[in-house]
Amino acid sequence: MKLFCFGYGQVAKAFISNLLKKKVKLNLTISTRKNSSYKKLDNFEFENLEFNENFYDKKILEKLNLYDYILISVPPINSKDLFLEHLSNHIAENSKIKSILYLSSTSVYGDHNGAWVNEDSETKPKTKMGLDRLKIENKWLEFSKRKKLPIQIFRLAGIYSENNNAVTRLQNKKSFLVIKENHFFSRIHVKDISEILYLSLVDIKENQIYNLADNKPASSVEITSFASKLIGCELPTKVNFEDLEDGVLKDFYRDSKKVSNEKIKKELNYNFIYPSYKEGLSH
Repeated sequence: MKLFCFGYGQVAKAFISNLLKKKVKLNLTISTRKNSSYKKLDNFEFENLEFNENFYDKKILEKLNLYDYILISVPPINSKDLFLEHLSNHIAENSKIKSILYLSSTSVYGDHNGAWVNEDSETKPKTKMGLDRLKIENKWLEFSKRKKLPIQIFRLAGIYSENNNAVTRLQNKKSFLVIKENHFFSRIHVKDISEILYLSLVDIKENQIYNLADNKPASSVEITSFASKLIGCELPTKVNFEDLEDGVLKDFYRDSKKVSNEKIKKELNYNFIYPSYKEGLSH
């Protein structure tokens, strides 16, 4: 499998680790903002090529049309998608690409007052992140149609992992409790993301959008309370939503919705490793 990962954050790393555990024969290239180099993961060596808003290694162009799969995990930068801005014109219509996986965000739905949303729900973002994500999703769909390349868009809920979650934030004293009535949000463990991405390559559903969220949307009060009981500590300092400074955190709490994962369970026949935050935090 020839794979190009545009970006190398926690999702890309977990995805690659999962492929290696499954003994997939992998020819991998990644891009990061740092100088081009060779990297290792679990004794597996691969090439890193520099790519940022000011520069990219031209070696990317030599390989671009030879990859089987391209994973796009870089968020919008200055409201733009760097891959589309700099590389889209270099992809040929007859390239070998079998599928492009674009990681988006459930922020595209905006605020639904705590109601359930699915992939067919109205997208009405008001936050900068949501507006940027929706605009770029549409650009990717246009690009896919123009180049006749299959794309799968994954709208990710809040990501947590073994190393970064409600428990570790309490332990590191980096947690505080934002109080806002009727605020629901969804989340997903990075291991579930990596498994779903793998299944999406095994059984490619062309030009589809999927929500990636676990079975149990909940409030931050519910999750933090559960985490505090797990480790036997007191709840952290409470902060009212109205008292938050304008920015990413306040934007997060503006939107309240429960994200449905029925499509991913049905179409990919997926059973979650961590069906809810309770299993994920107790592991």
